[in-house]
Amino acid sequence: MDGLSDQISGRRPLRKPGRAFARLTALAVCFAVAGAAGCARKQAAAPPAFPAVLVKTKVLEPVTIPQSSEYLGTLKSRHSAILNPQVDGQVTRILVRSGDRVKAGTPLMQIDPLEQQALVASQQAARAAQEASVEYARVQWERSQKLYASGVVSKQVYDEAKTTYESAKAQLHALDAQVRQQQVQLHYYRVVAPTSGIVGDIPVRVGDRVTTSTLLTTVDEAGNLELYLNVPLEQAGRLRIGLPIDLLNTAGDILGRTRVDFISPEVDNSSQSVLVKAAVPNSRGTLRTLQFVRARIIWGTHQGLLLPVLSVSRVGGQYFAFVVEGKGKSLIARQKEISVGQITGNDYEVLGGLSPGERVVVEGAQELGDGMPVREMEEGASNGAQEPAAAGDRSAAGGKTTN
Repeated sequence: MDGLSDQISGRRPLRKPGRAFARLTALAVCFAVAGAAGCARKQAAAPPAFPAVLVKTKVLEPVTIPQSSEYLGTLKSRHSAILNPQVDGQVTRILVRSGDRVKAGTPLMQIDPLEQQALVASQQAARAAQEASVEYARVQWERSQKLYASGVVSKQVYDEAKTTYESAKAQLHALDAQVRQQQVQLHYYRVVAPTSGIVGDIPVRVGDRVTTSTLLTTVDEAGNLELYLNVPLEQAGRLRIGLPIDLLNTAGDILGRTRVDFISPEVDNSSQSVLVKAAVPNSRGTLRTLQFVRARIIWGTHQGLLLPVLSVSRVGGQYFAFVVEGKGKSLIARQKEISVGQITGNDYEVLGGLSPGERVVVEGAQELGDGMPVREMEEGASNGAQEPAAAGDRSAAGGKTTN
């Protein structure tokens, strides 16, 4: 009856609550199982941990750091002769070649001496004529001396004869001096080596007309050189005799060491600098005259930390380095902001950000990020030899991630 009234009124009969609760419970269990399966699949697809990067480290320890300044210097020979002719004329012979080793007094060139030889011959002829005049004046003086003694001639005649003889002798002495002068001048037409050494470049040729300002060649004596440095006036107050100087090549390698032995008391007006000189040993002959070198004046030394240039990175004008923290197999790299000073050789001077005793990454830093795991390279090993294996590990890890 009740069911019939429900159908008439359009209402559905209520179901028993026990069956509905069972269905809801079963549905919840299904969702839980599906969620667990999805989590399991996600965990199976998660990539493995990133492999440790192989690096080489260095423990920072205080070292002695020189405080220095670098300048461009010029090497000059302490026994170098620049040869200019002492007379004008035409070059007739060149007796040596560039690079020849010569001894002092060796003839190098010949300048046409014909004009000078003619002048010497003329002076010698004039001297010979004056000798005849002197002899005649002497005879006249001796005759007048005898005549004066016998009272035949007056004292005035005697004095005139004596004066004529003395004047003729004086003229003869003057001609002798002129002849010697012209003969000395004749020697200048043959150019000889003033010292033993090596003949430099010869810019003149046979037939060229030269003057006293013409450069003929140079003769450089092998041996020690002298360093010429122009130190800015701002640094002149720090100069003192005995300061060490390192000579460097373009790669920064030390070519030699010397010390300041001369400081100019004057300032170069054109460059506002002070000239400094230092003797440079050159027993092996590796340095050359007029060679430019980098000269590093060492003002003093202090204790500090040095870090290889290649282990320092620069981002936005700030410098960074990686230090290794942890022990055993739990090593990680931490990026630290540092401040650096001047470069000494291939190292930066560390002014702040690092402390003595810290392990700094000196090889492999380009592969690192802050907090990445690392493993230290064995002593004597090379990062380049291990790099392919590490790269392979990372490639394999990437492959697993893709799968």
